[in-house]
Amino acid sequence: MSFFERHSFDTTLEAWPGVSFVDQWESHVAKVGPKVFAVLGQREDWRLVIKCAEESFEILTALDGISQAPYFARRKWISISDDSPLDAQDLEHYVRRSYELVAKGLTRKLRAELGIALG
Repeated sequence: MSFFERHSFDTTLEAWPGVSFVDQWESHVAKVGPKVFAVLGQREDWRLVIKCAEESFEILTALDGISQAPYFARRKWISISDDSPLDAQDLEHYVRRSYELVAKGLTRKLRAELGIALG
């Protein structure tokens, strides 16, 4: 399983409540409700763009293959290349964390409608 392959990306994320996909910005975008939580794009190499917690931002961007996401860095978004040191389990953890961070920004009513229960 690789989050850098569209099929695996979709298969994993579509099982999470309230997730939908759209192709925009020359990328494949995952949304929870109306909000973006992950972007899979291909430019020179595969990139996965996600939101992360403030405490993780400095740690992750210090690793090879992970940088501040262009246009998103102010809000603690990172860009992860397919040659980063993160394994599949770590990637899934951070993508799930991005989903949760973005879902927390939705109204309680919308989270309930989408079946999202945050712990």
